[in-house]
Amino acid sequence: MLAQRLLTAMLLIPLVVSGVLYLSTPRLALILAFIVLLGAQEWARLAGIQSKAGQWFYAMLVAFALALSALVLSHPQLIFWLFAAVTAGWLLEVVGLLRIRQVKTDAKGLNLPKALVGFLVLVPAWIALISLHGSGQHGPALVLFVMVLIWVADSGAYFAGRRWGRVKLAPAISPGKTREGVYGALAGSVVCGLVLAWMRPEIGGVVATIPLCMLTCLVSVEGDLFESLIKRQAGVKDSGSLLPGHGGVLDRIDSLTAAAPVFLFGLLLLRMVQ
Repeated sequence: MLAQRLLTAMLLIPLVVSGVLYLSTPRLALILAFIVLLGAQEWARLAGIQSKAGQWFYAMLVAFALALSALVLSHPQLIFWLFAAVTAGWLLEVVGLLRIRQVKTDAKGLNLPKALVGFLVLVPAWIALISLHGSGQHGPALVLFVMVLIWVADSGAYFAGRRWGRVKLAPAISPGKTREGVYGALAGSVVCGLVLAWMRPEIGGVVATIPLCMLTCLVSVEGDLFESLIKRQAGVKDSGSLLPGHGGVLDRIDSLTAAAPVFLFGLLLLRMVQ
């Protein structure tokens, strides 16, 4: 399993980095839309849609939502208020996640609320990444930065949790996660905040970038927890099997779906304050 994970990562990381840095925003938008649709098909299964036809019909509805949401990209005010709402939603959700003491498996059949939530998770993340990528000369670097921030946070959480992990974060949802692991993730986000302040001093220096990166880090952990909750309710270990050693597409983008909208909203808010 470890060999599969390493091999898959070695193949995917150069492709992701090259695509983010060198593709035009419209081309990247199409590729990310395809990835989102793969994730939507997996989400449909987690929401209780068992047939392949039904899962892909759900994915096509998400595709339609992506096409409609592309209209938002040309309206900065709409983008700001959309991501204000998305950020508020993620911040409110974290309280509910940490209070869960028992997870019950869903009854068989379509869970309509969960299917609708899939739109709220996947579509704003796509808009955020495309908006960020097309925001100017430094847009591609900022997209890559938020991805690296999540990778650093994930690695910090893993190693800190392995070394010092004692107190479970949300044992009913993800028994392996600890509060000490979150502290390790936050430590990594501080380093990323220093790097961002050096890359883009006009954002506001370390006073602005470190809190932004720490908040994005915490929400990325929440995104991971939220997907773990959905999988536990569906009674599955992974969202899919497309990526050897890594599970499905959702298993790889769960943190990003939460973090990207919050990171973009933070940048927009700082731009207004300045």
